[in-house]
Amino acid sequence: AEDEVTLFERDMKEFWIQFKISYGTEQNNQTSALRDLCKETIEALSEKWSKKLKEEDLMIDKIQEYNNEILQQSKYIAEKEEQLTEIKSKLNQEEEQQKNLTDSIQELKEELMKKMEIKSSKNKAAKEKVEQVSKIKTLFEEHLGLEMRRIHDEQLQFIFRHIDHKDPDKPYICTLSINEQGDYEVTACTPPLDCIAELQLKLRETNNFSAFVANIRKAFTALSYK
Repeated sequence: AEDEVTLFERDMKEFWIQFKISYGTEQNNQTSALRDLCKETIEALSEKWSKKLKEEDLMIDKIQEYNNEILQQSKYIAEKEEQLTEIKSKLNQEEEQQKNLTDSIQELKEELMKKMEIKSSKNKAAKEKVEQVSKIKTLFEEHLGLEMRRIHDEQLQFIFRHIDHKDPDKPYICTLSINEQGDYEVTACTPPLDCIAELQLKLRETNNFSAFVANIRKAFTALSYK
């Protein structure tokens, strides 16, 4: 009986030993397979996330590149806007200068027209005075022994004769011109008369040329008796 028990115990030990060996081997195989699966899974995930990270890095680089390009474009636009502002400012200044120049030209034109009108008016007045003198020239020569000559610088020279009863041919000379203001002006008187300034002023006030010549003759006549 003891031998059978011992044999049974020995068989049971061998069974458990074989069972453990068999179970351990299967478990080791399952663990190895699981480890390989995990490794493959981890490698796949790693490759996937590595690829994803690379794509994200590329995307970040692309975004950074776009940001840099946008920054450059913004800088370029800002520079162009500044240049445009300067150009507009210059154009405004040129327009203002052009307006001022146009206004100045218009003022000069108006001033020139006024001067031309004044000059034309003076020339007309001078022409009328010369015509007045010419009309009475013949009258004075025939009745008063007066000779009239036009000399240099548009002056009129009046030569009176038949003044001195002792010497009828003795000349008494008065030279008259029209100044820049359009007024009569005595430039010479031979012999000199004390009243010449008064007679000149009266001629300017009255514009009566005939009376002036007559008064000059009277003054020369009175002087001849002194």
